[in-house]
Amino acid sequence: MMLGYARAGTAPHTLESQINALTDAGIEPARIYTDALETIPIVRERPGLRALLDYARAGDTAVVVGIDRLGRTTPEVLATARELSNRRIGLHSLREKIDTDDPAGAMIVGLLASLAELDEELGQARRLAAAESRHGGGSSVGRPRALDDDQVALAEQMRADGQPVPTIAAALGVSRATLYRTLAERRSVR
Repeated sequence: MMLGYARAGTAPHTLESQINALTDAGIEPARIYTDALETIPIVRERPGLRALLDYARAGDTAVVVGIDRLGRTTPEVLATARELSNRRIGLHSLREKIDTDDPAGAMIVGLLASLAELDEELGQARRLAAAESRHGGGSSVGRPRALDDDQVALAEQMRADGQPVPTIAAALGVSRATLYRTLAERRSVR
């Protein structure tokens, strides 16, 4: 079964133009799944594509106007191509003339799927190496503290001496909120 997928984008990739191209290619309008920007609550969610993938079975073919309609980013496109390939769902791109029924098209989609897997593995390795580097080197993760330990000790001493928080914050060059938060964190640690 031929299943169409259209995802709204910029001017040349409007839903209407994609739906027209898919119907011209012989896809039944009832078998065209769409994702419109205004109907997607979270940018990463694509309910139309999810519905197509839920409906499709091995041997079906997903047809798109262009390969870029499979995702917003290269990793997304590659991941979608890999999922289609793994589930033995064909892929046909009208613009690039990629068709997995053709040996060359199948090779291209297989290559895309392999690249997605490699990109995912490399990304995991990079994240792991970065985390080990941060933790092994003694550096903390996240934004650096506004006040070091000596400044916090000075702030606590000034507060104990009766200085008002706005005066202490101005002397240390931080906002009152930062000073209140830092002093509260210090008290909760003790």
